[in-house]
Amino acid sequence: MLTAFLVVFFLGTQIGLWLLFVKAGRPGWESLIPFYREYIITKLTGRPWWWVILLVVPIINLFIGIGLYIDFVRCFGRRSFLDQVGTIIVPFIVFPLWGADKTVTYWGASATEEFKKKYPYKKSATREWADAIVFAVVAATLIRTFLIEAYMIPSGSMERSLLTGDFLFVSKINYGPRLPMTPIAFPFAHHTMPITGTKAYWDGLEMDYRRLPGLQKIKRNDVVVFNYPMEADAPFNRPVDKRENYIKRAIGIPGDTISIVNAQVYVNGKQGITPVEGQLMYEVTTDGTDINLDRINDMRIDGGSTGQANQYVFYLTPSLANTIKGWANVKEIKPLIYPKGTPEPTQDIFPQGSDWNRDNYGPVIVPHQGWTVQLNEQTVPIYERAITVYEGHTFEKKGDGYYIDGAKATSYTFKMNYYWMMGDNRHNSLDSRFWGFVPEDHIVGKALFVWLSLDDKGSFFDKIRWNRIFMGIH
Repeated sequence: MLTAFLVVFFLGTQIGLWLLFVKAGRPGWESLIPFYREYIITKLTGRPWWWVILLVVPIINLFIGIGLYIDFVRCFGRRSFLDQVGTIIVPFIVFPLWGADKTVTYWGASATEEFKKKYPYKKSATREWADAIVFAVVAATLIRTFLIEAYMIPSGSMERSLLTGDFLFVSKINYGPRLPMTPIAFPFAHHTMPITGTKAYWDGLEMDYRRLPGLQKIKRNDVVVFNYPMEADAPFNRPVDKRENYIKRAIGIPGDTISIVNAQVYVNGKQGITPVEGQLMYEVTTDGTDINLDRINDMRIDGGSTGQANQYVFYLTPSLANTIKGWANVKEIKPLIYPKGTPEPTQDIFPQGSDWNRDNYGPVIVPHQGWTVQLNEQTVPIYERAITVYEGHTFEKKGDGYYIDGAKATSYTFKMNYYWMMGDNRHNSLDSRFWGFVPEDHIVGKALFVWLSLDDKGSFFDKIRWNRIFMGIH
C-alpha cells in the first residue's frame, strides 16, 4: 500500500509539474531534474537563484521548499487558501488538475512588485488569520519534528540527575532528525487526542524508518529520549513514533557487553560510570525513635516506613545516605541489594524466566547492525523479541531447531543498532533490565538542558526551582 501511494504521489506530482512548466513556456523535461527544476522555478517566480542552495540546508530547506512551490502556483493565479493547502498536502492531485485546465495560464513572476501591482489580491481578515494559523502550525510542526522539542520529566526514574517536574529541550539534530513514520496525525498531539481520548493519528499509512544525518552518534552515558518499545504490544499496538516518550541514560551502545554486579554496572568488563546524582534504595534502622518524615519530605526524599518497627526505606544518593547516617537516632543504613541468583521480586525481569535481578544481571551483548548471533537456548530468550517485534520476522521453535520466516536457521544477523537504557534511580526505574533493548528507530533525540523546573511539593513561592533553570544535562 505504501509503495503504491508513493508511486501515485510521485507520478501525479511530476505529471502536473511537466504540464505547468509547459504552460509557463519552459520545456517539460526541466521539471524532471531535482534542484535544476527548483532553479527554473526561482526564475519563473522571481525569487533569488541562491534559494536553491538553501534547499540542501536541513530544516531551512523545508521552509524554502514550501514557500517556493506556493510562489510557483501563484504564478498561475492559484492564490486562495485552499490552493495553498492543496499545494502542500496533495500536489499529486492539484498539479495535474491545474496543468490540464485550459483556463489556468501563466500570469508572470508572482514574487515581483510588478506582478503584485498588475494582479492585486487583498486578503480578508479571515484569510489573514487562517494563513497565520496555518503557518504557525506548519512551522511549529517542522521545528518539533526536525529541530528541537520540549519534554517534561513525568516520573522519578532519573532522580536526582533529573527531577520530576523538569522541563527539557530535546535536540533532534544531534542524532539526526527521524522522518515521520506515521505522517498523518493531529498537530501537537503525540498519540492521544485531548478530551476525547481517541487516536491522534491514522495508522493506515506508515512509512519506513529513515533518519537524516546528525551531528553525532549516541555516546555511552548520553541522556536520551526514545519511544517506549513495549507499546508495540497489546493493548496499545502503537506505531513506533507514536509510542510513549521515555528518558533514560544510554548505558550500553551497539556491540557493548553489559553486566550488573551488586548494583554496579560493568561495560565490556570494566566498571561503568556511576551517575553522581544516581540513587539506590537504602534500608534505614533507627534506635527505636521515629524518623521525622516531614524532614524527609522537605529534603524531597521518596520512601517511608516498611511497616516494621524502627525500619524505613528511602531512595538516596550516596551524599544523602551519608547525611542521614549522621542523624542521632539512625543506628544503621545500608543499600538494599538483591543477591545474585535471587529472582526479581517486584516484577518480571528481561528475559522472563531468568534468575537475574535488577542488581545482579547479565551479561548481555547489545546487538549492532551486521552482528550475527548463534541461536540456542541461551540466546533465543534474549534476542527473539528484537528479531520478531523490532525487525519484523516470524520466529518458531520446532523439534529440529529454529525457523525464521519459515526457513530453518542456526543464526541471525541484525539489521539495526540497539541500545541499553537505564535510569539513574537504579532501584526505581522501569528500564532495559525489565524490557530489553531499544532499537535505533525508537530514538527521538538527545536531552540538552532544563528550561523550567516546577516542584509539585513546593509552596506557591517555592514552586519554581530557580537553580535548575538552563541547567545542562550530563
